[in-house]
Amino acid sequence: MSDHSEAPVTPVEAYEPPYYVAVFTTVRTQEQSGYTETNARMEELVKDIPGYLGMDHAQTPGGLGITVGYFRDADALTEWRTNAEHRTAQKRGQDQWYESYTLHVAKVERSHGFVRAQVPQAPQSRAAG
Repeated sequence: MSDHSEAPVTPVEAYEPPYYVAVFTTVRTQEQSGYTETNARMEELVKDIPGYLGMDHAQTPGGLGITVGYFRDADALTEWRTNAEHRTAQKRGQDQWYESYTLHVAKVERSHGFVRAQVPQAPQSRAAG
């Protein structure tokens, strides 16, 4: 999980099913040396996987982190799961960065989204004086 406060907050769009999600829920340790750099590298590396659709992140104030990765098909998810550099990062996470985690993989059968229409702001008039 990285701090994405500088990025605009938008969820991954709804795709035409079926596709797959990997939901990675974590509680991190106090020892986070090298985590930010490794996480950034993983976010760049996964983008090279054919069939990768995107990723959402959330972090609670209490320390629960959730990352959801979206993949077009099971082959794309398998390629990511078995990537050698990703496997090395997983091992380091178990050894150093995570107090606990769960991984849930699911096939999405229904998906939709909503985006509020942006209403143009009326120009504010200045009072004459």
